Amino acid sequence: MAASPVSGGGGGAGAVHSCNTSGFAFDSGLEIRTRSVEQTLLPLVSQITTLINHKDNTKKSDKTLQAIQRVGQAVNLAVGRFVKVGEAIANENWDLKEEISIACIEAKQAGETIAALTDVARWNHLDSDGQSTILTDKSGVVQAARLLLSSVTKVLLLADRVVIKQIVTSRNKVLATMERLEKVNSFQEFVQIFSQFGNEMVEFAHLTGDRQNDLKDEKKKARMAVARAVLEKGTMMLLTASKTCLRHPSCDSAHKNKEGVFDRMRVALDKVIEIVTECRQNGGTDSSSISIFAGIKELKLNIEALRENLYFESKENLSAALEVILERVEDFTDSAYTSHEHRERILELSTQARTELQQFVSVWMQAQSRKTKSAAEELELTVLKVSHGLNELRKELHHTAMQLAGDLLKFHADHVVLKALKLTGVEGNLEALAEYACKLSEQKEQLVEMCRVLRHVSGTEPLEITCIHAEETFQVTGQQIISAAETLTLHPSSKIAKENLDVFCEAWESQISDMAALLREISDVFEGRRGEKYDHLSLPKPMKNNTNVKSLKPDKPDSEEQAKIAKLGLKLALLTSDADCELEKWEDQENEIVQHGRNMSRMAYSLYLFTRGEGPLKTSQDLIHFLEVFAAEGLKLTSNVQSFSKQLKDDDKLMLLLEINKLIPLCHQLQTITKTSLQNKVFLKVDKCITKIRSMMALVVQLLSLCYKLLKKVENNKWVSVANKDTMDGKT
Repeated sequence: MAASPVSGGGGGAGAVHSCNTSGFAFDSGLEIRTRSVEQTLLPLVSQITTLINHKDNTKKSDKTLQAIQRVGQAVNLAVGRFVKVGEAIANENWDLKEEISIACIEAKQAGETIAALTDVARWNHLDSDGQSTILTDKSGVVQAARLLLSSVTKVLLLADRVVIKQIVTSRNKVLATMERLEKVNSFQEFVQIFSQFGNEMVEFAHLTGDRQNDLKDEKKKARMAVARAVLEKGTMMLLTASKTCLRHPSCDSAHKNKEGVFDRMRVALDKVIEIVTECRQNGGTDSSSISIFAGIKELKLNIEALRENLYFESKENLSAALEVILERVEDFTDSAYTSHEHRERILELSTQARTELQQFVSVWMQAQSRKTKSAAEELELTVLKVSHGLNELRKELHHTAMQLAGDLLKFHADHVVLKALKLTGVEGNLEALAEYACKLSEQKEQLVEMCRVLRHVSGTEPLEITCIHAEETFQVTGQQIISAAETLTLHPSSKIAKENLDVFCEAWESQISDMAALLREISDVFEGRRGEKYDHLSLPKPMKNNTNVKSLKPDKPDSEEQAKIAKLGLKLALLTSDADCELEKWEDQENEIVQHGRNMSRMAYSLYLFTRGEGPLKTSQDLIHFLEVFAAEGLKLTSNVQSFSKQLKDDDKLMLLLEINKLIPLCHQLQTITKTSLQNKVFLKVDKCITKIRSMMALVVQLLSLCYKLLKKVENNKWVSVANKDTMDGKT
């Protein structure tokens, strides 16, 4: 029997266990929160299960007996090696030495017992035909196995405490050096201490990075990731904010700017320790209330349970749960950025959800007393109605949030306000500063509201945490930019103050850029297509030593080219979101126009990832193949749209063909680019490729929108024709 997996619930805890026909079961009762502990235990569980999972009194060949003996000896040897490592850890950590030593002794004894019980010399060979019956102490093996796994698990978890201690110690060092940095009064002293701080932050980043990758719980992983992101970006902010303060010691805005950085970094350090040590005093990012999507999911589960009579959920409890959801829906309906159409639809669906839930409870109560087939069918129908209504509300909220986010990110993509603040600063224009600071505050509130509604529709706890982090980042960074801009405006010739403002503006721009990727992830979760992004590409995996496939990495662009490509990439990512919104409108998701449009959207997104140094495109050969497939997909889309146009009246058909005729030449141009040798000038071509694909995606968005409207028009005309025919038939 194979090893039983390590169980891990929502909290990422688990216990190694194995159950089989021989009655062996192991549950240490100890929480296992990391993959490394889990992966160390699994092979041992597998070996022990092999030993004890044989039938009693079964004839076995000498070959089988020898194999069992080898497994028993292998377990004992592995335990011996493990114990040596455990003892070394014990000697280096006096506070845990006694506990580790006791667990090591137990493990060693259990390993020796298993080796003795599986020794062929102890077994009786009864038959003359070369077969033998194992008369071994099965209960003894089971008992030794339990003791072995329990003691090994204890050693591993105690060793894990050593890792936690290292992280806590590292954090304390960072915190102590930060306190020294905060109080420093001279540049020379600052440079010296900051050098030490940098080394300590590198050590802390390595330890926490390893821990983040090792965590089983995706929610804790996400919390660790956002805390580490704050510390990573905060280190540069801390440097420039501190330098600005030292250069302009009497400037209040410089001190305010610096204090903001130190405060946020302290909070991030505390969050890391909360996650690592399992402390929950502040709750970290989890302190926020449950999201709308999570609330809807929970409510649907309660309704399903009530239908199955698993437990009684009172009408009041179900109604209260729905009211909590609808109260949070007000984040959408109260927003000034929600369109009138979306607001009306959300309110309509909210009212419908209340009505349908009341109807379900009423029908359920009747079904309990009637117990008839018709009552059961009526109950089934009301369950479906409630579920469908909640799904429709969920869908409408998703569309509203994505549209709001897409519009805002487009509107703020050029960072006009940030540029104006920088110019205002170097000009020393305090009047203009007040005006643009006010505009940035408005922008900040818009983006914070965007993050709030996105969090409700994010669909998973890790993405919720990412949305909360984005909200906090906009909130804090917005204030920090204003104080940095004020310092520069008061000291317009200060290079350090200018550098400081640039750093905070870059953090803002980086967060805006990250939002495009976050939108895509939220869409993927909503549509259930996570992990399918690149399947359509079928990119060839280059052979090692293939000299014909040139890596893109050596042809690094300079910073100006990189910035240009990154900006083009962001605009491309926003267009893929627009395309996805158009695709979601189609009821028939199997329609060929929809399929080719979706393929093009996903491919365009993989090109956006490439501009960030991520995703599947790694070599020039990958890029050429990508462009060929994208052009071919575009031509397939135009072919399907042409077929659809045959159903249209002349005016509509002409309008659609005009749009198609804009896309076809671009597809052919892209095919021409792929036939041109890229050689060593890859990055001279990349920006042209992205620009071309961006133009194509803009046309795809228009085509999808137009096709959908014309399709609805065709369907309405058919319905009117049928209705008129029925009317005429009636008269006849």
